[in-house]
Amino acid sequence: MLVRIQTDPAYCDRACIMGSISLSKNSNLWALKLLASASMVAMVGWSGAAIAQEDDDTAVLDTVVVKGIRASLEKSADVKRNSDGVVDAIVAEDIGKFPDTNLAESLQRITGVSIDRANGEGSTVTVRGFGADFNLVTLNGRQMPTSSLGDGASAPSSRSYDFANIASEGISGVEVYKTGQADVPSGGIGSTINILTTRPLDAPGQKGSVGAKMVMDTSRNDGTSYTPEFSGIYSNTFMDDKFGVSLSASYQKREASVNSASSTWRDGYLGGNGTSVEQCNWGSLASNTNCWNYNPGASVANPPGDGDVYAVPQEGSYSLTDIDRERTNAQLTLQYRPISTLTATLDYTYSENTIEARTAGMGVWFDHNFNNSAWTDGPVAGIEFYSETFGNPTDLSYSGALTANQSVNDSLGLNFEWEATDALTLEFDYHNSTAESKPTNPYGSSVSVGSAVYGVETQTIDYSQDLPIISYVNAAGTDVEDLTQRIATGSAFRNAYFKNDIEQAQIDGSYDFDNSLIDSLDFGVSMIDSKVRSAFGVLQNDTWGGIGTAADIPDGADFWTYHSLTDAFDGVDGVNDPNLPAGFYSFPFEQMVALMDSGNLAGAGAGICGGDGNCLADFTTDRRIQEETVSAYIQANFDFDMFGRPAYIVTGVRYEETDITSSALVPIPVNTTWPGLNEFSYLYGPDSDFTTVEGSYDYWLPAFDFRIDATDDIVLRASYSQTITRPTYANLQGGLTIDSPFRTGDATGSSGNPSLLPYESENIDLSAEWYYDDASYFSVGYFTKDVSNFIGQGTIRQTAFDLVHPGLGDRVAAAEAALGAGATVQDIKDYIIANYPSTVDPTTGLILGDPGSDPLVEFEVRVPSNSDQAATINGWEIALQHTFGETGFGTILNYTIVEGDATYDNTQAYTVTQFALPGLSNSANAVLFYDKGPLQGRIAYNWRDEFYAGGDINPFYTEAYGQFDFSASYEIREGLTAFIEGINITGEQRRGHRRHPNTVTFVSPGDARYNLGLRYNF
Repeated sequence: MLVRIQTDPAYCDRACIMGSISLSKNSNLWALKLLASASMVAMVGWSGAAIAQEDDDTAVLDTVVVKGIRASLEKSADVKRNSDGVVDAIVAEDIGKFPDTNLAESLQRITGVSIDRANGEGSTVTVRGFGADFNLVTLNGRQMPTSSLGDGASAPSSRSYDFANIASEGISGVEVYKTGQADVPSGGIGSTINILTTRPLDAPGQKGSVGAKMVMDTSRNDGTSYTPEFSGIYSNTFMDDKFGVSLSASYQKREASVNSASSTWRDGYLGGNGTSVEQCNWGSLASNTNCWNYNPGASVANPPGDGDVYAVPQEGSYSLTDIDRERTNAQLTLQYRPISTLTATLDYTYSENTIEARTAGMGVWFDHNFNNSAWTDGPVAGIEFYSETFGNPTDLSYSGALTANQSVNDSLGLNFEWEATDALTLEFDYHNSTAESKPTNPYGSSVSVGSAVYGVETQTIDYSQDLPIISYVNAAGTDVEDLTQRIATGSAFRNAYFKNDIEQAQIDGSYDFDNSLIDSLDFGVSMIDSKVRSAFGVLQNDTWGGIGTAADIPDGADFWTYHSLTDAFDGVDGVNDPNLPAGFYSFPFEQMVALMDSGNLAGAGAGICGGDGNCLADFTTDRRIQEETVSAYIQANFDFDMFGRPAYIVTGVRYEETDITSSALVPIPVNTTWPGLNEFSYLYGPDSDFTTVEGSYDYWLPAFDFRIDATDDIVLRASYSQTITRPTYANLQGGLTIDSPFRTGDATGSSGNPSLLPYESENIDLSAEWYYDDASYFSVGYFTKDVSNFIGQGTIRQTAFDLVHPGLGDRVAAAEAALGAGATVQDIKDYIIANYPSTVDPTTGLILGDPGSDPLVEFEVRVPSNSDQAATINGWEIALQHTFGETGFGTILNYTIVEGDATYDNTQAYTVTQFALPGLSNSANAVLFYDKGPLQGRIAYNWRDEFYAGGDINPFYTEAYGQFDFSASYEIREGLTAFIEGINITGEQRRGHRRHPNTVTFVSPGDARYNLGLRYNF
């Protein structure tokens, strides 16, 4: 049985959320609607007769008022104790008052739950080591659509739900189901998380809350930001509590900054100077005598030896991002109970999250020639520094980027719950919900333009500290900090779009037995029709050699803004290094785009967007998925005595059948170009093609839960279940997409696979729980999950679209023969332009691929497939919740240990594809609270150990992270409360790396955020 907790509720102890029952393979949603409609007609007819017989002796439920930290913890403990299987919950402390301003921040307090943060705020959750895509999130038992553009730089694909989209003020409770149950929707191997909203008839009478707060964010680069947040919730009942209305709304504006130092990496092959030329790639050390980029003048201290794995930096950068976000939430719920046995609920939920992020950056790029470096010992060699000297001065790049997107979710739902007889309860539920994300500006979802000074003779990155230190030496006669020497360079305008529509209908039933071993029988049928559209396009100008001249770019203070790097990375190890640049200048994004598109730059042609100001890229990737799932369950609930103690068994089976239709619009490239030294791009024609592929699967998912009250205070439980998690949309999307740009021997692409099967998991849980006081308990739980059907990335080597490689073939061979061994890549390009003019684009001056002389491009295409690999994940969850008598003090302590054999071996060559499960890590929480009289306070520490974050041949890790938060409130007078909240009050930084800690992928300083406000309850 599931338990629904409401704000101020007499919460139901029956199945408030009910599952599904089977339909045939060829059934569809409209057949189910017809069946549901017939059932509704019968209900209304029956209820009409019942109304005439209704007497005045209507039962009135007692109302349990949930207020304060301790009362909330009591209710949470009740849910945990009385649930079948392993269920944890968080309950609102009062109407309009959830423990944290962000749902994810609250969920991380639950044993076994960790969160991932975006822009300094909780975004997605990991449960028992399983990341966001392995956890199903429902709203009042309904599967909700999800949409997000992520970084806006690629076609979105994730099923994971972003909790940052929902304000916490309108939420009455959250349930985390860690074990599978037949009546719980499938899709979450890690967990099913059910968000509960207010229902007015569950708490009759008038009540409400209004609140206002000021958000102080110390991360803002131009000084502490002060922004408003407002929220309100109102609930009331009328007509002798037969009709109820609740309305909640919130608005939040936030200004923050996220600064990051980062590097991207190229993996070197195994070995040092003993490797063969076939093992060398663009990333091997120039000191390797057998490699193409061998440089006898290279100096490598302690070079990686034979059998060592290493990586060299491709680029390093500092990025300063200012974020403006507005979030609006609203929910309206109408309920009508004409008789005590029939309740109709109509609800509408809306959320809107708009984010604009402006980034200023500076960075360096390595060509992997003429380099010097120093290394730690193997077998995974860590880099200490990497330096490169250029024969011709290279550029120090300065970029400006804009990411501006909006995600909108809206859901309309209808529910009828009818107690048909004293034994039979039926429920019908239907909702139509949409989630959509798209850009909010005329440029695209993620866009960037660049400028540069071509005046760097030597550039170096020192990786011996937490903060990578970029330094450079000016070439003679240049100064990279001289604004009069800067010119415009390349640009990329990325346009992403994501939409998910879900239509779901379900009928559920429960039948109670009298004087029988079986206490009740639950059953249901459901149909979900989910449609997904994921689209992406890019307008890219690979003019990294520069556009126009430095004279074309303004050099005044009204165009350039100075940023201090020492201020931006204050507190990070290495910020005081004397080699760290003090700062850099950025340009206004819109003005630079207008200038580069105007066509007025010398030699710029028609402008980067065609000269008409339209920089919004057409969709060249457009993928559509329809996923239709029919499900059914039947579940028996047993209530009996064992050894003289109450015991309970809930056992059932769920059937799932899913049909997938995937269509993809594939852009058709018509040729290749050679814009850079070792970079090649594609030219796309006007044509594209849709391809459609289908797939299907079905599963029987049994579940068994046993619970015994061993004593009045001790509960023992055991659970067994089989669960599934469906593949991400990216894995299901068909169609071949090729990556741009490509390089010699490094052309890649990807394709989806709609025939993929879900991940499967066989789960066992054992736990012992001691409830020694109303709000106090100690629990120890063990879990194991045998996961199979993992989805890995295989590769196939193939040609595509008859594309040829302009950097290989007869023209290059002729140039090398004519110019001799000392010729540079630029010399070869100049030779081809001069001697093969018919193969040069007359508009851009770029070398084109020549089908008559160039070989076909060979692509390494990534294709997802189910593997025969399996993994066992097991762990322990230890939790203590304790109140110290009547002192008002209490504590919550928990620790989760997660282990498994799905870990990454960093010593394997990067050419070896490995399987590993992202997110596995230990985690812990420590909370001290006080709740007595008008004063409440809480300080919490949340910690998560280092974990593998992804990458099949190029792993990356997020390092261990801990954060202190606090909150305090004081009731000034009855109903009026002042409060303060602090998030990350010690300013902890976050950092990630590749195989070795020195191969840093990002490091971001941490800053505190505070909320000051007033709340009035009535």
